[in-house]
Amino acid sequence: MKKLPEHVAIIMDGNGRWANQRGKQRGMGHKKGASAVREIIEEAADNGIKYLTLFTFSTENWSRPEDEVGILMRLLLSSLKKEFNRLNNNNIKLKSIGDLVGLPHLVREELNYVVEKTKDNTGLTLTLALNYGAKEELTNAMRTIANKVKNSIISPEKVDQSMINEHLYSHYLPAVDLLIRTSGEERISNFLLWHIAYAELYFTTTLWPDFSKEDLKKALINYGKRERRFGKTSEQLTT
Repeated sequence: MKKLPEHVAIIMDGNGRWANQRGKQRGMGHKKGASAVREIIEEAADNGIKYLTLFTFSTENWSRPEDEVGILMRLLLSSLKKEFNRLNNNNIKLKSIGDLVGLPHLVREELNYVVEKTKDNTGLTLTLALNYGAKEELTNAMRTIANKVKNSIISPEKVDQSMINEHLYSHYLPAVDLLIRTSGEERISNFLLWHIAYAELYFTTTLWPDFSKEDLKKALINYGKRERRFGKTSEQLTT
């Protein structure tokens, strides 16, 4: 793989269907999905990916059954505790985006702890999108900028793409190069709308709990075969 994406984002879909196909409770699918997360993080790091962003829990996911939401929050908390040493040993920096105030206190406390303890790591930057929705992110950014304009902190003429980016949760992330969605669904689902303007999209029917390092390699190989023109012609890229 001579051409690798700098930033890979993944919509991890299919945990519930994986469980249903096996006659199990949806929680079992989420637990199996957590194992897939571990494998994909390490594979991304081994392949030299610089940024990996995972759609972990959306603002819309709160509308799921209360017991399922509880399972997801407990699983997130236990995963943060279990994986802390593994992240550090692999020189991985953990960050998060979203309305973190809306998360349970214990989850937020553990998340902040791991983020702080891994902040000096220089390998893969792993970002968990938690209580995240791209429309909300953009709305918050616009509201903050509007207030600054109203209070004469900035002038309207200074509002450009760079300034908008600076006010996003995800301001530190580069543009997404490759967006992967599992389970056969082919939609964006309110994920990183600002950053995927020129992303290459890769959809697979594999359910997330079955998504392996071999599946990630297939996606990376597929990405390497694509011609990214960014509005230019093929001829311009070869001259």
